[in-house]
Amino acid sequence: MCINFICKRLGLFPKRWQVVADSTAQLHFLRNPTPFIIRSFSASNQHSFTVSYLVNSCGLSPETAISASGKIHFENPKNPDSILALLRNSGCTNTHITKIVTKLPSLLLVNPEKTLLPKLDFFGSMGLSGARLASILSSEPIVLMRSLENALIPKYNFLKSLQISNEDAIKILKSSCWISCGNLERIIATNIAVMREIGVPISHISVLVARYHTICQRSDKFSENVKKVVEMGFNPLKFAFVNALQAVCQTTESTWQQKMEMYRRWGWSEDEILSAFRNRPQCMQLSEKKVTKVLDFLVNKMGWRPAVVARAPIAICLNFEKRVAPRCSVVKVLSLKGLIKKDLKLGTFLNLPEGDFLDKYVIKYQDEIPQLLDVYQGKVGFVELGFGSS
Repeated sequence: MCINFICKRLGLFPKRWQVVADSTAQLHFLRNPTPFIIRSFSASNQHSFTVSYLVNSCGLSPETAISASGKIHFENPKNPDSILALLRNSGCTNTHITKIVTKLPSLLLVNPEKTLLPKLDFFGSMGLSGARLASILSSEPIVLMRSLENALIPKYNFLKSLQISNEDAIKILKSSCWISCGNLERIIATNIAVMREIGVPISHISVLVARYHTICQRSDKFSENVKKVVEMGFNPLKFAFVNALQAVCQTTESTWQQKMEMYRRWGWSEDEILSAFRNRPQCMQLSEKKVTKVLDFLVNKMGWRPAVVARAPIAICLNFEKRVAPRCSVVKVLSLKGLIKKDLKLGTFLNLPEGDFLDKYVIKYQDEIPQLLDVYQGKVGFVELGFGSS
């Protein structure tokens, strides 16, 4: 309540003082439009011990600290200081700590000796420490709140039995589905048995486990998808089988049909679509926007026939701006100049390492076409080179 109002009610101001006080109060309000009660509340929170600690010791912004103080509260620094000391001893920098506390402020309330230290020791026993461990913890600190005896250790042992690396194991354990699903190991074991039965190497299976969304699929559906991939002609002994299975598992039937129709509109036959999928399973996971952009460029602007592109699906899977567009532009100019054969396969030059491409297709022809490097860098188009419309 405003002090002027209280004094006036108690008759402590002479009348002429009241006028001055009222005017002063009005002027102050106009200069400070935030209501008094809100400013008082904010000031109170900003100076509470919890907020002050979060700002000064953990690096949170005042706004974030105020928000976090609604979830946690402590009146002395003993416990949070111990938590921060353990994190620092494990390799966390101030930046890591800020990220961890911002995402999981309740970590400052756990028992440092009973809850946090055993988990940090556990991760250390896995060979994770220093910057690697700090990066993982700051990315997903919720792993520090999982039960060591009931979740982390048994699930970790299960993952290690599948030849999963320690780093991948930690990344997997961060996922809530791995911790919250009690029968997940049974589902995964069943799905692994399906793959082992047809000869998929354990090293390939471990990759699928690391990409846990695929291997966690309901067993009956997973078996159905494995059968589908085999019928498409993929060899279970080859790594392409794993990529194809992942693509099929992560694509619904309706989405699959939409992708098929999209490629048909670009003139691809059923066999060409399937052949492209066998070559690059990723092509059935790309967005229609990405595919349309690349095929419009290759077919309508560069002049490659749809069937030619279908035989080199790598062209729609690579980064368009950084690799496909600049390399195809250079090759098109060289072809129009008659310096290379016109039917050069897309995969021939798109697969080359950067240095090899520059040596073979740019530097080699700099004398004949001085602006070729500018074409590669997107600084010069076909119009400037006298080839008509770009």
